[in-house]
Amino acid sequence: MTATTFRRALAYEWIKFRSVRSLVWTTVVAAALPVPGAAFVAATGSLKTDDTVLGGSLTFSVPAMMLAAVLGALLVCGEYGSGTIRVTLAAVPRRGTVLAAKATLVAALLYALALPATTAAYLVGGAMLGEEYAPGEPMPALLGVAAAFSVAGLLGLAVGTLLRHSAGAITAVLALLLLPSMLGPLLGDAERWVAGVSPTAALEKLIQTSDATADAVGSLPAWPSLVLVTGYTTLALLAATALLHRRDV
Repeated sequence: MTATTFRRALAYEWIKFRSVRSLVWTTVVAAALPVPGAAFVAATGSLKTDDTVLGGSLTFSVPAMMLAAVLGALLVCGEYGSGTIRVTLAAVPRRGTVLAAKATLVAALLYALALPATTAAYLVGGAMLGEEYAPGEPMPALLGVAAAFSVAGLLGLAVGTLLRHSAGAITAVLALLLLPSMLGPLLGDAERWVAGVSPTAALEKLIQTSDATADAVGSLPAWPSLVLVTGYTTLALLAATALLHRRDV
């Protein structure tokens, strides 16, 4: 993969992204959700007494991260649904380069949007909540939160490439985000291990919410949890790349 070929593939992906309304609007909503979410949580007084400003302000970062994962899935499944994937692979025959360009676009875009969005949400929450709650430790946690958005998008991209069907990929990636924490309580002592592998669990640890107890999201600290999620997302992307090379389209 030469640098010129990769830059061309990345330029193609950016043009396609801007031309698909569903991708643009999914991105806009994901980026916009944390700030009004912080205002809503502060205005309704729904925080627990042991929660932090950071945890309360970023409550809506969880559904926003789910939208980031949906974006990753739609980025590739939309092309399979419309048949334009054939045009993409004709323009850039190196399939690994195509997937690398998609991954670079979704990871960079989500990080660039999530960091200011979650930072603004923290500032809004802090201004509205005052000194009644502990502020939490926003740095470097906010950097990790933005990275979690990128990882969720990449996980969606990997699942979308593997399944190639929008509805199936969206269902599967949302299940990966939600089911571990939902099934954990049914598994007794194994709850902390099952729930802890979810990207949602890593995010909750990073935002230091009072709900991120060891029993609910595992005893692994926030940054190692993010590394774990990043690791199996990388494996999923490698599997997607191998499958993309093997099948006809």
